[in-house]
Amino acid sequence: MATRTVKVEGLRALDQALGELPKSTARAALQATLKKAAQPLKQAMKAKAPKLTRDLEESIVDGTKLTRRQARMVKKDGKAFATRHVGSSNPAAIPQEFGTFKESAQPFARPAWAETQDEVLDVIKRELGNEITKAARRLAARQARGR
Repeated sequence: MATRTVKVEGLRALDQALGELPKSTARAALQATLKKAAQPLKQAMKAKAPKLTRDLEESIVDGTKLTRRQARMVKKDGKAFATRHVGSSNPAAIPQEFGTFKESAQPFARPAWAETQDEVLDVIKRELGNEITKAARRLAARQARGR
């Protein structure tokens, strides 16, 4: 499978703006952005999931929590400032996506990502600035009230 390089511009200024916010506020703004950005991928995965029983389609979720096993795997990659995971909570999703020695693969997650990655990155670029602005306004209002 060929890898595709994606060039994203304009995030350096947003990163600097995030750095000026308190850590918890910056993390909350980033999490809100990632939640919005995950929606196109989640919808595409649901649309591409095999429909035999609809179990797989209904098991596609997004969130910040992982199972213990998944958390151990992610821990190897190092700690991120903010994360959002989109995938299936159904254990049958992995053999479905990659196949087994008995059945061929019926991928749905990888094609969904390939189809939506540009849209997901565009949502991040567009919404992160909005979230930073909202967070800065809330912080300024809180400080003005004397908290």
